[in-house]
Amino acid sequence: MVNRVDRLIEYVKGIHKGLDGRQLYLKYREDIEKVKPQEAFEIFHSLLLEGTEAKEILEFLDKVINVFYKSLSSYKWEAPKEYKFLSELILENKALQKRTDKIKGLLLGGHSSNQIKDTLLPMVEELQDINHHYLKKENILFPYLEKTMEKYKGLSIMWALHDEVKVKIKKTIDLLTKENIEEVELNQSIGNLFFAILGVLKKEELILFPSAVETLSPDDWQDMYQQGLEYQLSFLGERKEKEETVKKDSFDTLEYSHNIFKTETGSLTFQQMLMIFNALPVDLTFVDEHNKVRFFTRPKERIFPRSPAIIGRDVKNCHPPASVHIVEEIITSFRNNEKDSTMFWIQAKDSMILIQYFALRDGKGNYRGTLEVSQDITEIRKLKGEKRIFS
Repeated sequence: MVNRVDRLIEYVKGIHKGLDGRQLYLKYREDIEKVKPQEAFEIFHSLLLEGTEAKEILEFLDKVINVFYKSLSSYKWEAPKEYKFLSELILENKALQKRTDKIKGLLLGGHSSNQIKDTLLPMVEELQDINHHYLKKENILFPYLEKTMEKYKGLSIMWALHDEVKVKIKKTIDLLTKENIEEVELNQSIGNLFFAILGVLKKEELILFPSAVETLSPDDWQDMYQQGLEYQLSFLGERKEKEETVKKDSFDTLEYSHNIFKTETGSLTFQQMLMIFNALPVDLTFVDEHNKVRFFTRPKERIFPRSPAIIGRDVKNCHPPASVHIVEEIITSFRNNEKDSTMFWIQAKDSMILIQYFALRDGKGNYRGTLEVSQDITEIRKLKGEKRIFS
């Protein structure tokens, strides 16, 4: 028997194929008017399972969400006050809306684009602060949800939306730095940006947050809040509360701290091993032979955020959808003994970041995992001449 979710999947597939939207709506109207947040995840996850790429889904996603809007917006759910991690995300969204409203007000003030661009530029630049909000979702909330039900693998679609927002913010900033700006060009750029950034906000409120409240336990929310304290806030200033609980990799809480790690090159306590790992000026992340994240270090200055929530997560879910295929190609080349390492380098604001991947093999040459090493090489690139120890 075909249930309501199956019929809604048929509706979305029809939209994807470009069939007449009105006829589809009339055919599935009764189901559309009863759609629930968690069902939205089932619908889009089914498309991913059939091979539809997240980027492809973005092309018709908003059209579907607009049709589902009435039902989703009338869905009754409550954000428990004790879920501080969720409260923080909601407050960040409210702060975001205040900033977009302020930009709208400036644009409607009757001034030309060139008259307001100097005022508008820092306001748009501030929107980059949304990245902290997205990072908490990608590295904490998404992994917790993914571990509960298969359908939450569909969160890769929202991650793709995050990346679109970042691109649109950068394009608008680049436009505002031009000497002369056309009115139509600026309005179009701001319009596209607002459609993207506020669209993510609406999808959080209509689908993500109510689903998360219904799925995750109070203990999950408390754990997520503690992990979130290591991240900056979006638009809310500095944190007043700092993490006071002992970190899970603290020397006092190591499960086997009394044991010794011995090899022919020496011996170390587990405390000493952890101190060495965390003293290295690099980020280390270990992915096992089954593509699961098993360990990461916590150096004083991390380059890329990592949270305990990612432990056990499939590595493909730890990267934006647009770069997943690259990660999979790297691991496949390691697994097939085609490569032992590869590297990339990127410019991140004023820093040059080197990212290296190394295949890990046991004594028999069997592939046992991948080590990701990220390092800020900005100062290293400036080195010239020599500085000897005895000088």
